[in-house]
Amino acid sequence: MEPFIVAGVRLGVARAGIKYPDRRDLVVIEVAAGTQAAAVFTQNAFCAAPVIVARAHLAVTAPRYLVINTGNANAGTGVQGLTDAEATCRALAKQTGCRSEEVLPFSTGVIGEPLPVERLVAGLPAALASLQAEGWTEAAHGIMTTDTWPKWASQRLMLNGREVTVTGIAKGAGMICPNMATMLAFVATDAAVDQALLQHILNAAVADSFNAITVDGDTSTNDALVLLATGQSGATVPTQGEDYACFSAAVRAVCIELAQAIIRDGEGATKFITVQVEGGRDSAECRQVAYTIAHSPLVKTAFFAADPNWGRILAAVGRAGLTDLDLERVSIHLDEICIVCTGGRAPDYTEAQGQQVMARPDITIRVELGRGAATARIWTTDFSFDYVRINAEYRT
Repeated sequence: MEPFIVAGVRLGVARAGIKYPDRRDLVVIEVAAGTQAAAVFTQNAFCAAPVIVARAHLAVTAPRYLVINTGNANAGTGVQGLTDAEATCRALAKQTGCRSEEVLPFSTGVIGEPLPVERLVAGLPAALASLQAEGWTEAAHGIMTTDTWPKWASQRLMLNGREVTVTGIAKGAGMICPNMATMLAFVATDAAVDQALLQHILNAAVADSFNAITVDGDTSTNDALVLLATGQSGATVPTQGEDYACFSAAVRAVCIELAQAIIRDGEGATKFITVQVEGGRDSAECRQVAYTIAHSPLVKTAFFAADPNWGRILAAVGRAGLTDLDLERVSIHLDEICIVCTGGRAPDYTEAQGQQVMARPDITIRVELGRGAATARIWTTDFSFDYVRINAEYRT
């Protein structure tokens, strides 16, 4: 299904040759005057120059344009990186007649190399000339790096008798453990939403989506997610009630679909793995256990090999750092198969059962801690030969 058009948003793409010739690597997003914006960014201390600039610009005013380049992260580039990010904003502002603070820059690609500003700026006229409301699909292609396919999601709903659209695009396949959002994601709606409320809705959606995924445990320097509300539909989102709940659910659904797409397209991934931890004292310790399992190279390689080496999962639960864990209360399932109970291997479990589950493309690891009512769920991948190859050859 093609992404739904969002009134008040146009997207354009160009081939600027930032890293590779003849590759879509520059995207401009234009939003209508009066659009409200909310955003979350990486918590990596070495955050990229465009993250610093985008944060600063959002603190001053709402955006009219977003500019995204691939092939170069403009991270680890010091003062020059900030200068280059600001120069990009000024160049786009000059060509569109807006203020430079009304431009938000975003970059993704190799860390530590100077941004080729001249090539980026030279590509802006072509990106602006291609602006169109139907440009979501092209833009999804234009923000890809090691992704193998473009990622978009859309929802429609009725608010106050008016049709409202929520559409988003995202990129990401490796260096995924966002701790905020994802590599890059841009979501827009034609509903009218107060900025503070928009930020609240985004934060809640991120907690259940982009902050619940991991490929490899690495948080990027460039992670950014922006939610834009143009108000062009004429429908206003209230601060509570059924319409608020419906709109929040639509944003959450788009974010979850995009986040899951990133995991399914994880570098070299052959398995989509849900880690569900139940019975914790609080959600924080459930997430602690879930991420310990998901980040274990031994667990991830076992899933790639379809090897039911359940001891690796058991060991991950045991080293997650929970105090006073009662092993007699812990149980572990692979899909419908119980592999661990009362502190050891389940009496009815067989290796053949485990292997049958491990061969599936979608698998759920469910851990019951037996110490409370809290739960947490995250999504991850296996580690394959291709994950190593892709990352070993990334700069070549």
